[in-house]
Amino acid sequence: MGIEIELRQRDTVVRRSYEHGETLALALDTLVPPGQGRLSQIDPYRDTRFTEQDARAALPEVAALVDQCTSPFQQAALLDLAEMLTACAETPGGCLWFIGD
Repeated sequence: MGIEIELRQRDTVVRRSYEHGETLALALDTLVPPGQGRLSQIDPYRDTRFTEQDARAALPEVAALVDQCTSPFQQAALLDLAEMLTACAETPGGCLWFIGD
């Protein structure tokens, strides 16, 4: 199980993050309460799309999760997610794709 992330603008991939896939999936599974917030919408088994607005809304959630990390690997995965969310929020017409296994 893992989650790859792609920032897309229209049909073009602008930026990718594949480095923390499994760790990110496990961090979201263990740290995000089911049904609460934007991050709970990410499905590690299916593709999930966030708009610029979704990305902005999820940023404070990620910041709160970083404090709950139980390992430096989880922290690195969540910080990478925060960077991708920020890039999406700052990209006009951008969307963030979470590609599940």
